[in-house]
Amino acid sequence: MSSLPAVPELLEAAVTGVGGARRDGQLRMASAVAHCIDVGEHLAVQAGTGTGKSLAYLVPAVRHAVADDATVVVSTATIALQRQLVERDLPRLAGALRGPLNREPTFAILKGRGNYLCLNKIHADAAPEPGDELFDPFAVSRMGREVTRLREWSSDTETGDRDDLDAGVGDPAWRQVSVTARECLGAANCSYGADCFAEKARAAAGRADVVVTNHAMLAIDAMNPVNVLPEHDVVIVDEAHELVDRITSVSTAEITATGIAAVARRCGALLDDEIADDITGAGELVGELLEDIDHGRWTRLPTGADTAFTALRDRLWRAHTAIGPARKLADSDAVAAHSAALTAVTDLHDTAVRILCAFDEPDESKRRDVVWVAEEFARGDKRRVLKVAPLSVGGLLRSALFAHSTVILTSATLTVGGNFDALAATWGLPAEGRSGDGSPSTTTAALDVTATGKTAPADTDNVRWHGLDAGSPFDYPHSAILYVARRLPAPGRDAIAEATLDELAELIDAAGGRTLGLFSSIRAAKEAAAAMRERLDVPILCQGDNAIGSLIRDFAADESTCLFGTLSLWQGVDVPGPSLSLVTIDRIPFPRPDDPLLAARQRAVELRGGNGFMAVAANAAALLLAQGAGRLLRSTTDRGVVAVLDPRLATARYAGYLRASLPPFWSTTDPGVTRAALRRLQPTASH
Repeated sequence: MSSLPAVPELLEAAVTGVGGARRDGQLRMASAVAHCIDVGEHLAVQAGTGTGKSLAYLVPAVRHAVADDATVVVSTATIALQRQLVERDLPRLAGALRGPLNREPTFAILKGRGNYLCLNKIHADAAPEPGDELFDPFAVSRMGREVTRLREWSSDTETGDRDDLDAGVGDPAWRQVSVTARECLGAANCSYGADCFAEKARAAAGRADVVVTNHAMLAIDAMNPVNVLPEHDVVIVDEAHELVDRITSVSTAEITATGIAAVARRCGALLDDEIADDITGAGELVGELLEDIDHGRWTRLPTGADTAFTALRDRLWRAHTAIGPARKLADSDAVAAHSAALTAVTDLHDTAVRILCAFDEPDESKRRDVVWVAEEFARGDKRRVLKVAPLSVGGLLRSALFAHSTVILTSATLTVGGNFDALAATWGLPAEGRSGDGSPSTTTAALDVTATGKTAPADTDNVRWHGLDAGSPFDYPHSAILYVARRLPAPGRDAIAEATLDELAELIDAAGGRTLGLFSSIRAAKEAAAAMRERLDVPILCQGDNAIGSLIRDFAADESTCLFGTLSLWQGVDVPGPSLSLVTIDRIPFPRPDDPLLAARQRAVELRGGNGFMAVAANAAALLLAQGAGRLLRSTTDRGVVAVLDPRLATARYAGYLRASLPPFWSTTDPGVTRAALRRLQPTASH
């Protein structure tokens, strides 16, 4: 290892090679990442916008991979960052380090099998898979055209990767040409195994120094007895503030009456009519139960649920036994149909078992799963869905991720209330700097519960980690103002208060447009947009008017334009320069109090002696608030105001905790001072 240049020297070569500038925070972060890889200690790094965190973790990761002939996994939450890494950062880095490392580092991208075309399914010419869209002739026609295009594309593409398809297709069409990992026949049993796009991607990943994947693949790898990712000893989790939500999403299952009927239809050709009819009948029982019961979280099995789900479980197991294991079938189409049917039956059976077992533990804080009935809309129709999700993923992460690899977690926002401990608890880690030296903190104890059947290691286990705030190149106190509208009424559940709309209009007028309005709901965003269009002469764009990407481009192109929207804009806008000088936030972004999963997690904290509101709701709000405020300063020359139109950020007992999660802006509650500052920032203002 000593024969290779040290990380600071390699970082200097990388920064020079990509045409960047030296940043102290970047060097601190790179050195910390290298140290933790060397000693096998986990690291959480908060690296603000402009720090250059991608190079800061990629340089030590590449050095380790080359020196030890190892593979490093880099996991991201979004496709945008995945593409940035594979299409821009890693190619430029590989070229810059070719000389110092005496060879060019290699990299590959690896996604779930369902992201790639399945040649066997394309050539099988099978009937469309059962789904709700088959009852809509217009949907069928559109799907048919898209499937035809996908089949033609399969002859031209080298990757088979859905993201490489120009002008994408809908999910129903894609399902006709792809398979999940459990439906896959396996390369050895497939007529097209030698040409399989997913297998080629996996083989390329196995040869690469750096493999770029996503948080969902991390979850699948953690929950799967067979490794999905290539063998590795270091995992870097970028956008780590989203890790728990993405892992939770992958671990969530659902049951609907139409879904059960679809499984019965899929298995129909492989079963006798009696068993298929029995499954359909069980689905009707479940459907009636879901329609008759109130939506919301279950704290116990409701009357009739035990009967309905026991019947479903038993009939699905009969079907599983009747279908039997994969047999030697000459026809690959028959093998594929057999595999798909068995997978569908097994998944639905396991979900039914999961629901029946969810209430075996009388202590709600120790239960593995949360079960609730949701109301959803599909093509204008309302339907009832029964969902089951893990109460916590901390145990899974701690036993399947942190126990086997050195993990580096990084994001622009990781500290909540001024430290890393809140997020660490959700990851299944003890309070910072402790491993096996006493009982866990109240927050950690409250959240460190089991998930998906895996028990979190006790704090006596040797799990060591520490946190680092790499800082930011921004001079926050001199570049931005945090204005909290202390005199406004607290936001309610009804329409936006007239005083709040007046305040919003005055702020936008002072800024000369150039405003990103972040709202807690799409209803509020549309209401505010309509009101501002009546009161102001500047263009107002609103989420839903066009595709998000188009809206952001139009917003950036015209300095007088404003853009209003909800969650995707809180984290997805990067507009440096004069087009954005004001970010408004309508209210503290607490999660909905009727969210069943978060309510269950909050209740579990309280039952174990913690503060459920602070550990769950306040922490979620603090992270999103920091993400929203982070939209303002995107370059070192940016200046502006973050205006929070919710007086609770100044008056509530938890206000200090939330504000400790924000950058150190200069703050005020004086609207006059704020408007004067915005007027001075207008490009036409005299200086």
